[in-house]
Amino acid sequence: MILRLDHVSIAVKDYEGARRFFQDLLGAVPCTSAEDDRMKYIWKIFSLGDLTRLEILTPTGRGSFLDGFLANKDGGVHHITLQTADIIRARRTLEEKGFPYFGYNEYVGGVWKELFIHPRDAFGVLIQIAEFRPDDWLCDAVRLPRDKRWTVEKSARNVSLTLSHPGGGKARFDLTREETEALIKDLQASL
Repeated sequence: MILRLDHVSIAVKDYEGARRFFQDLLGAVPCTSAEDDRMKYIWKIFSLGDLTRLEILTPTGRGSFLDGFLANKDGGVHHITLQTADIIRARRTLEEKGFPYFGYNEYVGGVWKELFIHPRDAFGVLIQIAEFRPDDWLCDAVRLPRDKRWTVEKSARNVSLTLSHPGGGKARFDLTREETEALIKDLQASL
């Protein structure tokens, strides 16, 4: 049912302070963001390293759905997002097992489909289960072009192989000459 943990979402009162901390200090790369006028908040995805992502949520005014969460604190982990290949199947599994969920939504022409499991039913953590293509939410700096699933770079001592990861982003492997030759043999043998 679940493919992987996609990101951890942190709600904060001080978006600029959080941005500086994660981007300027820790090197997170800013990616997609949007504002939801109805729920009165902004979200922004940041990429950390090859495959790790973090989302920062912040209210845009009074009456935000984050008001209760941030009432007695400056910020904290709001939810974790788990990726599924089929949200309808995930929903059906929850229903068949009698497990409560809420907030089924489809956004952006159906490219993002989600539902939630309440913290009281998930050991104190709000769980978002979503169906989406991870690369749709990342910036060009942290993903390969859609028509290129790998790159190879040679240095004086090794070869760097970068692969497009199915979870979005890219994974880099530094291979010695011997490892590169063994990989070439394995690839040729599989043809």
